[in-house]
Amino acid sequence: MKFPENINIPLDVWVDRAMDWVLNTFGGFFDALGTLILYFMLYIEKFFLWLPWPVLILGVGILSWRVLGSWWSGVSMAAMLFFIGVLGLWELGMMTLSLVVASVIISLAIGIPLGIAMASSNRMQGIIKPLLDGMQTMPSFVYLIPALMLFGLGKVPALFATIIYAVPPVIRLTNVGIREVSASVIEAAHAFGSSYWQILFKVQLPLARPTILVGVNQTTMMALAMVVIASMIGAKGLGLEVLLAINRIEVGRGFEAGLCIVFMAIIIDRITFAMASEKKQ
Repeated sequence: MKFPENINIPLDVWVDRAMDWVLNTFGGFFDALGTLILYFMLYIEKFFLWLPWPVLILGVGILSWRVLGSWWSGVSMAAMLFFIGVLGLWELGMMTLSLVVASVIISLAIGIPLGIAMASSNRMQGIIKPLLDGMQTMPSFVYLIPALMLFGLGKVPALFATIIYAVPPVIRLTNVGIREVSASVIEAAHAFGSSYWQILFKVQLPLARPTILVGVNQTTMMALAMVVIASMIGAKGLGLEVLLAINRIEVGRGFEAGLCIVFMAIIIDRITFAMASEKKQ
């Protein structure tokens, strides 16, 4: 009743050969791309490390107050950010934030156009949907292997793996938001002589904005969820503190870093979700 051993597909060998071909053929391209991404990440990281901590805390407090609609929300969000500094993890927190911001920016630059393409073509949707299913169900550790092979250790492969993990929600929700725009509204725009691009930018995207912003929220949260895994291939930040605490079995150190990640997630989630809810009203 055992499965016959002579029926075997050497998929692992094929994948290894394909990766070797990619490295030999496009190695120079990935080196240049890695350098470009590294400079982009370093500029963002330097900005957050340069930004005075009172300015950032006050800015988050004011933004939370304006978006969430209550002064207490602004105070609580600012207090969470202040608590990260009290624990002595401010610099590591800014490194984590820079990784999340960089990955979200690139994810949106990739995801929103792909979502628009999916909404414009059923054939394109049929091609991209299985890829998104694979990206969301594949164990996140698997993303580290091609990232390491293409870019080596450091910030760039961590960003690459984070983008693969975080980009599907914004693609899906951009597609859903545009497809949910009423057909009668689009017909009315056609009747007034609007072109495809006018309908897209002046009708579909504005009406789909709340759904797209929910996708931005989910992409940001998934990017933050990758910080610990990304630390395994050289990304510094709060994730590295958690990883070191696991290796050294330092419960207190791991709890502090984990709590800071939770606070950062709460701040980002509340602000981005409130922005999406505000647009719906």
